[in-house]
Amino acid sequence: MTNVIFAGVGGQGVILASKILMETAKNAGFDVKESEVHGMAQRGGSVDCHVRYAKQVYSPLIEKGTADYVVSLELLEAMRKLEYLSDGGTLIVSKFRHDPAPVEAGLEQYPADLEGWLTSNVKRCYILELDSILKEIGNRRALNIVMLGVLSNFLEFTLEDWKNAIAKQVKEKFVEMNLAAFMKGREYPVLKK
Repeated sequence: MTNVIFAGVGGQGVILASKILMETAKNAGFDVKESEVHGMAQRGGSVDCHVRYAKQVYSPLIEKGTADYVVSLELLEAMRKLEYLSDGGTLIVSKFRHDPAPVEAGLEQYPADLEGWLTSNVKRCYILELDSILKEIGNRRALNIVMLGVLSNFLEFTLEDWKNAIAKQVKEKFVEMNLAAFMKGREYPVLKK
């Protein structure tokens, strides 16, 4: 059983990333289950998706402490999903920061030094600076697909499996851009499993 959680805020494409992983796993012959939590997604609120795949999957929900991978498109969302990560699990986090409503209103402060805390307290933690890649691609909204490309380095699927899933899940006019974003993530220098 492989358990993956995608986390971010509304508008970041968390659900699309999970759909592409599901399509990839399904086409590779796995049983796949998924669960989505949208929250106040349209207002920049938390969004997360649980994706589980194996020979047979009975439940779509990942229990706390059992996620093999948590892929977070935003720093604070990584903290919110950390309790789901297993002891040997891998955390992949974008340095992107989205201030929640209380911070924007001046009622609270964004937590200080999340990066330092995560790297000190999570055994397998990759915090990614992706601004230059997103500028090169020419679309900041491709963050989800770049992160999916990074995750692909840790999973067993072939490049062809991923490309086919992207082509099926993304509108035709955006396929080329998304494939380029995926490859930039796949080429990002992370240690392979």
